[in-house]
Amino acid sequence: MHDDPQPPAEPSSTGRPADAAAPGAGGVDLAKPAGEQTARRRRRTPLWLETVVLLAVALGMALIIKTAFMQAFYIPSESMEPGLVRNDRILVQKVSYWFGGEPQRGDVVVFEDPGGWLTGPETGPTTLLSKGLARVGLYPTGGHLVKRVIGLPGDTIECCDDQGRLIINGVPVDESEFVRREYGCDGPMVNNCTEDWSVTVPEDRLFVMGDNRAHSADSSDRLCNPRNKRCDEDRAFVPVDLVVGKVFALVWPLSHAEGIGRPDAFDDVPDPS
Repeated sequence: MHDDPQPPAEPSSTGRPADAAAPGAGGVDLAKPAGEQTARRRRRTPLWLETVVLLAVALGMALIIKTAFMQAFYIPSESMEPGLVRNDRILVQKVSYWFGGEPQRGDVVVFEDPGGWLTGPETGPTTLLSKGLARVGLYPTGGHLVKRVIGLPGDTIECCDDQGRLIINGVPVDESEFVRREYGCDGPMVNNCTEDWSVTVPEDRLFVMGDNRAHSADSSDRLCNPRNKRCDEDRAFVPVDLVVGKVFALVWPLSHAEGIGRPDAFDDVPDPS
């Protein structure tokens, strides 16, 4: 006696017999060879390689930010007191001087040594780690100077009016908001305010001064004495292309962290005629 023959299984919409296991049933996809599935599971990136890649990307981004956007520095001396104190950490942004932008009167800027301005010992990063971080902008660096822009190319700066204020293009400037004055004028480094002086800023140069006017080896300190015939007339000025950027924030110590902007003391100074 024979059993009744069973009808063949109807094919499913996928082309498989209806009783065939669906993809993923029992953890096996019958549509793909087992070897291919095993290779795919093993193709995951090792954790150590992911860490190396992420670290390389982070350092690359830091380097790009340092080169094009901002950089950390520290204050090397007392020349910018009372606002910026020795060893304060500051951030400098470079965007303001893109696409033809240039420093303006009142900006606090960081610039490279024009030659012979830095005479003290270098106090930048000293350890291997700090030097490496400094290269990518993650640690404050030395080798630069921090001063306030007083005169632009073509400006005539005079010292001083009856109140001891600097005169720029014929207009006296009240700098009492940010300057520490110990003598009777705002430009004492030339001669301790014993006599007046005047200078015109050459093309593509800046006249810069520290806010601690009696203790700042700045442009006014490097003006030539008429009696010194061998003095380099250009030594008092900073080439515009040596400016790294504008200080926009004091970030350490946190007790007096603040933003740093351009004061309005120079707003009424006209362009040079």
